[in-house]
Amino acid sequence: MLLSLLKILLFFSVVLAGALAVMRLAEADQVLRVVFNGVEYTLGPVQIIVLALLVVLAGWLTVQLLRLAIAFLRFLAGDRTAIDRHFARKRERKGYQAVADGMLAVASGEGKLAQDKARKAAKYLDQPHVTNLLAAQAAEVAGDTARAEVAYRTMLTDPRTRFVAVRGLMQQRLAAGDTQTALQLAQKAYALRPSHTELQDTLLTLQTREHDWKGARSVLKDKRRQGALPQDVALRRDAVLALQEAREVLAHGNSISAREAAISANRASPDLVPAAVLAARSYLAKKDTRNATRVLQKTWSVQPHPSVAAAYAEIVPDETPVQRLRRFEDLIKQAPTHEESRLLQAELMLAAEDFPGARRAIGDIAEKHPTVRSLSIMAAIERGEGAEDSVVRAWLARAMTASRGPQWVCDKCHNVMTDWAPVCDSCGGFDTLTWREPPMDLRLAGTAGNTVTMLPLLVARESHGDHAPSDHTDASMAPRPAGPAPAPAPKAKAARVVEVAHVAPGMVPRESDYEPSMTVTDPELDIPAPPATVHIVGKPDSPAKPVAAAGPVVVSIRQAPDPFVRPDVEPQDERTARKGD
Repeated sequence: MLLSLLKILLFFSVVLAGALAVMRLAEADQVLRVVFNGVEYTLGPVQIIVLALLVVLAGWLTVQLLRLAIAFLRFLAGDRTAIDRHFARKRERKGYQAVADGMLAVASGEGKLAQDKARKAAKYLDQPHVTNLLAAQAAEVAGDTARAEVAYRTMLTDPRTRFVAVRGLMQQRLAAGDTQTALQLAQKAYALRPSHTELQDTLLTLQTREHDWKGARSVLKDKRRQGALPQDVALRRDAVLALQEAREVLAHGNSISAREAAISANRASPDLVPAAVLAARSYLAKKDTRNATRVLQKTWSVQPHPSVAAAYAEIVPDETPVQRLRRFEDLIKQAPTHEESRLLQAELMLAAEDFPGARRAIGDIAEKHPTVRSLSIMAAIERGEGAEDSVVRAWLARAMTASRGPQWVCDKCHNVMTDWAPVCDSCGGFDTLTWREPPMDLRLAGTAGNTVTMLPLLVARESHGDHAPSDHTDASMAPRPAGPAPAPAPKAKAARVVEVAHVAPGMVPRESDYEPSMTVTDPELDIPAPPATVHIVGKPDSPAKPVAAAGPVVVSIRQAPDPFVRPDVEPQDERTARKGD
């Protein structure tokens, strides 16, 4: 504000001084007399000043006319002159205007217009690094990949546009599905600009798809050194890459290198369950049970998982259920309140035939968080305690429509995978799988083979052969039918099931021909029963064909299946009886 006021005062001061000077000169008596060709001219002070200004203006015009004449003569002679510069500036303005219009057309998706502006810009401008880039982008927007590739290859010769050209060719190969060529181009672009964040991510994705785990670890190291990734995220991803590298090394037979890589991956990220399992099995291969136990207990304290329990059971494979229950107490106490720990304890007690203890261990999980696994455990507990078949079937019916529980779910696309992998099968995301329960709308779309229910090592006395489970498919991931664990049940007599249908002789019975089932047995008798005879319905005048049975006889006359029970699911005792027959 003060500066503007000073400028105004200075302007008026100059104007006032000029006016006063002109007034003083007008009042002066001195004149200038000029005699030219016998004529005398008398000029006052003001006239003298005006004459001087006219003389100066005339001199300037004369000089400009002389320069223009000289420039015209040089133009005719072929030299670069002001005229050339004038037309060059005019062409440059047109060229940059075409570039601006072309960029706007590219941004708005008008490919044809963008190509026209690119050709116009190339005509008026001598800036190939600008016009070629505009031509390539315009061709991509218009869908002309061949012209875009030609423009990118032309840009390879200019150091200023070499990186942009390589990156553009890489994106073209990615769009075409040629990942191998795209990986080579990404590596060249990365050599030109190692600090380019987007290129680093693209290179990491391509390297993981092509299983170049060593190269991916190198790029990840650069990202961590440049500060593009937080320290904890970088360590986690490096552990994932080290784990996958160990898997492939192990597949090629180099077990020593695989063990070291697995152990280093587990140290970098203790919550990475597959790394902990592979590290524990690496220790077991070296007969180091102490470190294997330590690794699994540490992982269980961070992330309880059935695979960890399966690997923990492999430490002592030939122990009794009671010994196993006692040894697993050290593992369970690492996270005693976790749902996985309570389910594991219930399964161990089922194997040890401690059905009341299994009921106490599982508590109210089956009511608050019903899953296939928890409901199957409850069915096994009821069967082990001698409950009626209707109670067991009720639990199994609920289990058939319940959630499968936690699974490997992609955080990016919510894809459910059977086994853990560093890359999602659906979206290709790296390190996006999390062990959690999928959303409600994806539970039915889950992979049918992902039945992490009851550990086989806890429900059966399976011998451990030479072929141990792989590092990504443990014993707990083996598919089994949804149902209770085959827990030891009270002694039951063998029963023979005979189904009787009311049909005419020689006709094939249908499902509707069966009537409601009826069971005839005596559970109290523990002595062999005399052979029973069941008469099959035939013609009235034909003799009945006797069928001998070696124990209590179950006569079952079936009707249409219950809509709440799967028709292919039969009671456990009847399946056993049929198999025995």
